[in-house]
Amino acid sequence: MNLLKYLAVGFIFGLVLTKSEAVSWYRIYEMFMFQSFHMYGIIGVAITTGIIGIQIIKRNKLKDIDGLTIEIIDKEKGSFRYWIGGLLFGLGWALVGSCPGPIFILIGAGFMSVGIILVGALLGTFLYGVIKDKLPH
Repeated sequence: MNLLKYLAVGFIFGLVLTKSEAVSWYRIYEMFMFQSFHMYGIIGVAITTGIIGIQIIKRNKLKDIDGLTIEIIDKEKGSFRYWIGGLLFGLGWALVGSCPGPIFILIGAGFMSVGIILVGALLGTFLYGVIKDKLPH
């Protein structure tokens, strides 16, 4: 029963992403071609919501599901790895027309060809796990 609430939140999240057209290949194409503000607006709202949420967690010392205080550790200084990671992520996103989040939503909506993208994402995750100790973290 405890997992049911997570399933419900995931279902609602999927509906919101679908209805806002955030999972639409065409909307993603428009974004990368700088033809529409739609996706930039969605991303901007997500960033703003995240900033506000993190501040609420930090200032009110909120607790997680186990009753432990949530600690958000500051990132290390330096930006090279973030530029490289962002470049790879953005390149993959532009090439396949989907970031990892909507993959399951698109499969659930009946776009079975997205299964190929899922296999690619899992393969990339596996390869990262294999070489992560050799990467500069």
